[in-house]
Amino acid sequence: MDLEERLHLQFASHIETVSESAVRIADPLARAASTMVEGLLQGSRIITCGNGGSATIAQHFTAKMIDRYQRERPGLPALALGSTAATLTAIGESRGFDRIYAQQLEALGQPGDTLLAISASGTCENIALGLQAAIDRQMRVVLLSGGESTRLSAMLRDHDVEIRVPDDDVARVQEVHLLAVHCLCDLIDTCLLGS
Repeated sequence: MDLEERLHLQFASHIETVSESAVRIADPLARAASTMVEGLLQGSRIITCGNGGSATIAQHFTAKMIDRYQRERPGLPALALGSTAATLTAIGESRGFDRIYAQQLEALGQPGDTLLAISASGTCENIALGLQAAIDRQMRVVLLSGGESTRLSAMLRDHDVEIRVPDDDVARVQEVHLLAVHCLCDLIDTCLLGS
C-alpha cells in the first residue's frame, strides 16, 4: 500500500465515523447543551477534564467559553482542570495520579456546576474518580466517550448526559469529540443569543 492510498483510508474511516456519529449523538449533544445552558443561566460554571488529547479538547472548549466561539458575546464561566502543571504534579505526587481531578473537583466544584469529562477510551481511573467527586458535589455531568459502554457510563445518573462516539479507534473518537465540542459551543451560543 502506498502512502497516498493509506491517507485515503484514513479519510474514509474518519468520514464513516463522523457520519455514524451524526445520527447517534445528535440527541445527546442537544441535551448536553441544554444542561450546560441551564447551569450557566443559574450562575454556575462548566468545569472540564480529560487526559492527553482529551485534555487538549477540554482546554479548547474552555477557551471558547471564556473568549468566544464564532460570535461576539460576554465570556462564560468555564475552567479546565488539566491546565495547571503545578496543581497536577502536586496532587499526583502527594495523592497519586488517579486523584488529580477528584481532588480539584472536591475543592472547586459547586452544586449546579457542570462537569464536562472527556475520555476517548472510557477506562481512565482519574476520570472515574472525578465523575464520582462531581456526583458527590451534586454537579451536572456530561461525558464525552467512545466505543462500548464502560465503567464511566455505568456511573452516570438519569439526568446526566453521555455523548458516546460509536467507534473504538481513539483517533477517530477524538476527531469526533473535537467536532462535538464545537457543536456544543454553537448550541450554547444559539440558546443564549438566538439564531
